[in-house]
Amino acid sequence: MAPKPTFDPITLSLFSNRFMSVAEAMGRALQQTSISTNIKERLDYSCALFSPTGDLVANAPFIPVHLGSMSFAIKYQLDRFGPGGLKPGDVILANSPVAGGSHLPDLTVITPVFSSPSSTDDSSASPEIIFFTASRGHHADIGGITGGSMPATSTALFQEGAEIISFLLVDGGHFNSEGLYELLVDIPARGEGCSGCRDYRSVESDLKAQVAANWKGSTLLHGLVKEYGLEMVHEYMEHIRTNAEMAVRKMLKQSAEKLGTTTLSAVDYMDDGSAIALSIIIDPATGSATFDFEGTSPETRGNWNAPISVVHSAIIYCMRAMIDQDIPLNAGCLVPLTINIPQDTLLSPSPEAAVCAGNVLTSQRITDVCLKAFNACAASQGCCNNLSFGSGGKDAVTGEVKKGWGYYETIAGGSGAGPSWDGASGVHVHMTNTRITDPEILERRYPVILRQFGYRPHSGGLGHHTGGNGVIRELEFLQPIEVSMLSERRVHAPYGAEGGEPGSTGLNIQVKQDSTGTGKERRINIGGKATVKFGTGDRLVIHTPGGGGWGEPGSRRKEIEVVKERIQWEARGSLAERASAQAAFGA
Repeated sequence: MAPKPTFDPITLSLFSNRFMSVAEAMGRALQQTSISTNIKERLDYSCALFSPTGDLVANAPFIPVHLGSMSFAIKYQLDRFGPGGLKPGDVILANSPVAGGSHLPDLTVITPVFSSPSSTDDSSASPEIIFFTASRGHHADIGGITGGSMPATSTALFQEGAEIISFLLVDGGHFNSEGLYELLVDIPARGEGCSGCRDYRSVESDLKAQVAANWKGSTLLHGLVKEYGLEMVHEYMEHIRTNAEMAVRKMLKQSAEKLGTTTLSAVDYMDDGSAIALSIIIDPATGSATFDFEGTSPETRGNWNAPISVVHSAIIYCMRAMIDQDIPLNAGCLVPLTINIPQDTLLSPSPEAAVCAGNVLTSQRITDVCLKAFNACAASQGCCNNLSFGSGGKDAVTGEVKKGWGYYETIAGGSGAGPSWDGASGVHVHMTNTRITDPEILERRYPVILRQFGYRPHSGGLGHHTGGNGVIRELEFLQPIEVSMLSERRVHAPYGAEGGEPGSTGLNIQVKQDSTGTGKERRINIGGKATVKFGTGDRLVIHTPGGGGWGEPGSRRKEIEVVKERIQWEARGSLAERASAQAAFGA
């Protein structure tokens, strides 16, 4: 006789959805009160709830690379402030990779949720932290060597903008504007060749929107505690985590059985040749597993180093994606896993290493490697196709500081095919989940014309199931401007699986107007990672990668021909002949 569950499944589902609805409400509040294109239009933000110890409880379906790493940020601050170091009315701001950050433009706002007298039996007891709410938004400019704070050529962290390890953005209810200005504007401008934040007021306004979103979540959590009591709310918070843990253990056992082995491995390469190697050992008795990245290449001179929080984000995303069960992504997904990341590799870089592309490029390759080890699907485009440009900041010659702006976007591509599906075309895949800026808003707010944006034909890999197509995005600039492009899969194509063909590699082209008066244009391949000056009328044409195919390319055609032949047989002749035909085709 099976043991009775320690929780009520209906109540578990109720609390799962209630927690998720709190995160969704936070997201709506943030979008509605923000002013930047990045947050309001592109939805490049995430909101989530965390336990008093900093473990992820629930989130809405925002940006996967944010959600797995925010737990690191909260736990870092808990260790830094210590027991009793935070008080009601405090809100913390951080973005440093050593403090659980992903890359510097992702500013994380953390709010401790304290108990109210009505939520405890002892009304005289001091308030204690019962939850955390947190929001992480990608801000279009926080200083650095280029507008948009995503420089293609950065080799040190200070070149990518303001680094904030721990800052009381709100101290006991007081918003610290003076300290924030120093952190975002004054300090970054001291770096060689760097500017401070080029549009401070917009960043300050969006940070206030994040504070408001967190407050919204805190208010809703207090309402949930008032309705059910703190003990029951915490009890089901733990049940949700345990349920996720058991779902992952079940998936790992089934994977070992399906693949016929308890040892999995995969390797894939960044475009510079750096390897990301992974070996997985599954214990089929307990459903636990060890993920070992031994064999991964050393830290790179460039900026595609990925902090360990990003590695955990990719793994927790893959675990959740392979679970055939409707559960919220939470910390329980990582409980069965032991993750080994060797020091001084590009997945565990030194504190001063440049990392801005690790969050948006290397995270995608970690995801590809993890899914490849499980033979779950073919590779997706493996890139976020990061485009940034801007103006203003500190003049490199005169030192004069001019008010400016920054713009940033990620561009869709093809997703990989799988055992029972074709890849999707023109989508943001895996670790990113953002939108693209609407053409009307892009052209109204920035000196650019969108000349073309559509599918890139035949860029998906052929197979029994075909990979999704990438896109072509062409922009014309209306004033001289410096443009940064950070992209991958321009050398190594997204792999196919089970005999499927790889997707097409990407390509970034500068169409440069002729200055000699002949009217002839130059088409220049600027490579995957470059910061380039564009003149008035110059165009940037971005071809994003397609997804890999799954299965032998001709197998579907053969299957269709067999079905057609069967239909023809069944449509003619006597009943006996039809029965004979059905028997011949195995019906």
